[in-house]
Amino acid sequence: MKHPIRTSAEAFEEHIPGEILKERKAQSSEEVFVQILSRRQIQESVIIPAVPEPLIVWIMSGEAIVEERPLGGEWLSNSVRAGDFFLTTALEPTELRWRADGKKPFQVMHVYVGLALLRQIVAEVLNKSLPDFSLREVSGETDEVLSELLGYLSRELHDQKKPSAAYIQGLAQMLTVHLVRTYETAILQPNVMRGGLPAFKLHRVFDVMRQHLAEAFNLERLAQEAGLSEFHFSRVFKQATGMPPSRYFIRLRMEQAKRLLCETDASIIDICLAIGYSSPSHFSQIFKKETGVAPSDYRGS
Repeated sequence: MKHPIRTSAEAFEEHIPGEILKERKAQSSEEVFVQILSRRQIQESVIIPAVPEPLIVWIMSGEAIVEERPLGGEWLSNSVRAGDFFLTTALEPTELRWRADGKKPFQVMHVYVGLALLRQIVAEVLNKSLPDFSLREVSGETDEVLSELLGYLSRELHDQKKPSAAYIQGLAQMLTVHLVRTYETAILQPNVMRGGLPAFKLHRVFDVMRQHLAEAFNLERLAQEAGLSEFHFSRVFKQATGMPPSRYFIRLRMEQAKRLLCETDASIIDICLAIGYSSPSHFSQIFKKETGVAPSDYRGS
C-alpha cells in the first residue's frame, strides 16, 4: 500500500540510497566515521564517493546481487550475504547497484578509517610512512576477525543509549591493525595521497542537500558547511563524487522523485513541488533526461 506524500525534513532523510539508522564518530573525526544504513531492496544506482579515508562496507543483514563499476565503466557482479565486506581506497568515485532477495532487511555498515589513525598504525605495525603503504581492494569477501570486530561496533551503536566514544575508538584501533596486517599490498607505482573532503564532512554536506531539496540550490551554504571557499569546495566535491555540486543536487532530487512516485499516491504536481520545481513540464523534462522515461511512465513501470 502506498502512503501519502510527506514534505518534512524527516521524509527527505529516507532518500536513496537508504535510511541512516545510526551515525557515529569516535573521539576524533580523524579516527573513524561509522554509518549503519537500511538499504532498499532494489537500487538502480548510487555513487560511493572517493574520499581520503579507506572505506569498509560490511553486510550486516540480508543477501543481494551487488554490481560495481568506475563511473562509466563496466559492471562487475558479486553475490553477497551477511558477513561479506568490501574494502576500497579508490581514487575515483564508484557506482553501485543491487537487488536484494527480500527475505531479510538489507542493512550495511560503512566504516571510514581516518588517515590520522591509519598513519599511526602503519608506523607502529610496519614502521612505514603512509605514502609507502597501500591496501588492496576487496569485493564481497569474508573475514571472521573483521566481522567479529564490526559486530562489536554495530552492537555498541545499536544497543547502547549512549555509545562509548572510547569503546568505539578502541575497536577502530583494533580494526585498523587488522586491516594493515592483513590487506597490505605492494605499491606498483608511487602512492598518491589524496586530498579532498573527509568522509564525515562530505556526508554532512549530503545531509544539508537532502534537508533543502525543496529549495533553490545554494552553493554558498554548502561551502560554508564544509568550511571552504566556493571554488575550493566545488573542486573537491567533484573530485569525490565525479560531478559538480549542482549536478549532484539534481541527482538527489530525481532520486527523491523516484521514491515518491513508487511509494506514495502523490500527484506528479505535488511531487514536483515537494522537490523544488514550480513547473511540472520542467520537472518532467529533467526527470526524463535523468531516467529515460517520463514520471508517469516511471510510476507505471
